[in-house]
Amino acid sequence: MKRSYCRRSLFASVIVFACAALSAGQAFADVKTREKAQVKFEGGLGMMMRMFGGKAANDGVVSTNAVKGNRKATMNESTGRIVDLTEEKVYEIDVKDKSYKVTTFEELRRKMREAQERAAKQNKEAPPEAQQQQPSGKEKEVEFDFDIKETGQKKSIAGYDAREIVMTITVREKGKTLDENGGIVLTADSWMGPEIPAMKELAEFEMKYWKAIAPETAAVSAEQMAAVMAMYPMVKQAMERMNQEKVKMEGTPLATTMTFEGVKSKAQMEQQSKNNESGGSGIGGMLARRMMKKNDDVKPRTTIFTINSETLEVATSVAATDTDIPAGFKLKN
Repeated sequence: MKRSYCRRSLFASVIVFACAALSAGQAFADVKTREKAQVKFEGGLGMMMRMFGGKAANDGVVSTNAVKGNRKATMNESTGRIVDLTEEKVYEIDVKDKSYKVTTFEELRRKMREAQERAAKQNKEAPPEAQQQQPSGKEKEVEFDFDIKETGQKKSIAGYDAREIVMTITVREKGKTLDENGGIVLTADSWMGPEIPAMKELAEFEMKYWKAIAPETAAVSAEQMAAVMAMYPMVKQAMERMNQEKVKMEGTPLATTMTFEGVKSKAQMEQQSKNNESGGSGIGGMLARRMMKKNDDVKPRTTIFTINSETLEVATSVAATDTDIPAGFKLKN
């Protein structure tokens, strides 16, 4: 089944989300999970991500998530993060150093803007052959094409029977076709288990946090996501729509592979063909050829990045200490 939806521009959406009041509403139910997430960035974007670190994310990270009330803690063997929706604060935890620091939502929003500006500048300064899709500076309305289907495949995940559902979300400029003007295609291959109320609460918590800051997702940090959105603005709308659909879907997603593809417009395809024909000299040309992997073929679609996530365990018993700063950890200025 397919539908189209008109949405406001990226920047207008950020303003709306930043003004959302998070302290109101019902507290979330208790839930504790253990999950594994892995992310892979492709092409020139993958090269850029090295400046943000992310080696552990690329290798896959096993984390424990605990939600109690309006507070969520995510911990792995080396780092942790506690999000408090009521306080509008994030506590970043260094497990090895036994320390933590506190950041407000407003500070995180500012860092996101700065990271986007840096990524956009670096992309703009790259040679034309190596540049990714960029916003023109003019706010554009977009439309969604949405398709969802069950494949009939089944398997067991975390002790639950799961069925496979493939969701495809296309984001394109309003009134323009994907082939004509380009856009973003998000394919989410999910394995849906039975209704697990506690997991639904976790998804809604993450949606509220997403609306507040548009932060990291799975193994992608806030800085990495900012860089992605600077180069591919429609990724944010695609992820926002996917998060909305995930909350509404029947059943609980226990494992998901999300693939983000950038689709070039006709103008971009023509420009790339000219660039490939003319080649390039000097350092700029060498960088471009390296990022393009010396491939002279003009491809309309390129994979931006892929995220794999899987739930390993689910529990509804959460101790008060599960969402607190670990004992003995000191505040780091």
